[in-house]
Amino acid sequence: MTVLHPPSVTLRPWRATDADALIQHANDRRISKNLRDRFPHPYGRADAEGWIAFATSQAPLRYLALTLNDEPIGSVGLDAFDDVHRHTAELGYWIGAAHWGRGYATDAAIAMTAYGFAELGLERIQAGVYDWNPGSERVLVKAGFQLEGRLRRHAFKDGVFGDVLMYATVRAPRV
Repeated sequence: MTVLHPPSVTLRPWRATDADALIQHANDRRISKNLRDRFPHPYGRADAEGWIAFATSQAPLRYLALTLNDEPIGSVGLDAFDDVHRHTAELGYWIGAAHWGRGYATDAAIAMTAYGFAELGLERIQAGVYDWNPGSERVLVKAGFQLEGRLRRHAFKDGVFGDVLMYATVRAPRV
C-alpha cells in the first residue's frame, strides 16, 4: 500500500469510507473553479463514489487522499501521459478551502513528485495553472517547479478564456 508522509500531512489511498469527507471539502465552488470541468460542481455522493472507485482501481496508485489525522481534506495525483510522452505526468492537487495557506499543498506536491520519480519512473512532471490562481503558482514554485511558459487563451472555464501557466520539473540527471 502506498502511503507517503510529508511533514504536515499524510497521503494515502482513498477508501470507500472517505466519501462524506470528500463531499464536504470538494463541494465548494472555490475548488472547482480552479480545476478542469471533469471536477463537477455541485459535488455529490455519486461523484465521490465514482472518484474513489477510479482512484483505487489504478495500478500503481497515482491518486492519493491528502489527509490530516486520517481525514481527507484534499487530493493529489499524477495523470500519466502516453506514447512518446509516456515518461511524463501532470501533477494535480486540491485542498479544502478551510485548509488553504498552511503549506499542505506544497508538502503534498513535493512528496508526490518524489514518488513519481522514484516509484513510477517518470522523467518529467508538469502542472498547468490558470492565470487567475496565484496560490497554486506559489505551491509549485515552493515545490521546485519552474515556469516554462504561458499558454495564451488555452483554457475555457465558466464562459471565459484564460491563460494557463505551465510549470515543470525534471528528474535530476543520473550520474
